[in-house]
Amino acid sequence: MERGLEDMSSILKVEDLVKYYGEGENQVRAVDHTSLQIERGKFTAIVGRSGSGKSTLLHLIGGLDRPDSGKVWIDGTDIYSRKDDKLAQFRRKKIGFIFQDFNLIPSLNVWENIVLPLGLDNRKVKPREVEDILKKIGLQDKKDAMPSALSGGQKQRVAIAGIMAMEPECIVLDEPTAMLDPEGRRHVLSLVKALNKEKNITILMVTHHMEEVILADRIIVMDQGKIVMEGKPKEIFSRVDEMKTLGLEVPYATELAWELKKEGVNLSDTITTKEELVEELCQFV
Repeated sequence: MERGLEDMSSILKVEDLVKYYGEGENQVRAVDHTSLQIERGKFTAIVGRSGSGKSTLLHLIGGLDRPDSGKVWIDGTDIYSRKDDKLAQFRRKKIGFIFQDFNLIPSLNVWENIVLPLGLDNRKVKPREVEDILKKIGLQDKKDAMPSALSGGQKQRVAIAGIMAMEPECIVLDEPTAMLDPEGRRHVLSLVKALNKEKNITILMVTHHMEEVILADRIIVMDQGKIVMEGKPKEIFSRVDEMKTLGLEVPYATELAWELKKEGVNLSDTITTKEELVEELCQFV
């Protein structure tokens, strides 16, 4: 096993990663010499306009696609140089993937979809632990239900439950709330945040909902396959003009504060929530 990380506070490391799609004049560099580290136990969000390379980067990190050059380390292991037949099992133990389209098996009920990943790794199913997971996701009364009988938010919670059963150290989410209504988004985000804070599971999430990004410890902004900004949410959203130049929105409260500042209202650059906006506006009452 190659140790690619001297600082083991990072669970993921990407070094000079490049990925091309297409050929000849139609060739596109989806990921362009990108390097980053993801700190263990932290919640990191990746944002960028459509085609910025964010989802491609996630797929390369998770081993779902191969880079044209560069390296990816998961917990110190270079996943593209390791050749043994247990690599897939190693990745599943370290990283769980959640997609926007739920990835449930339509012919299996909720319980069966949750325990299916365990069977793939020949792990013993512990019914009490599965029951506990069902309670945590609020679907203990749906264990016999088929996916077709569930709402979008419920389907996504079942997908997350399947990953929870695997007990990975990191969960990677690619637009997990893109197909959900506001209530479904709240349920899923609450669950993801709880896994991060209560279980110390590293979260790496791609999203286009800026209200969700506020929950992260760190934001990475991508454009044309490159990382162009990174920092804490308040640092990133204080740069409204730059975000708009990149074709990105900011949280509603940030947008409103920005507009008011242009009209001469003396407000902070770090407003990201409506509560913070109301608190600052109260000083003028």
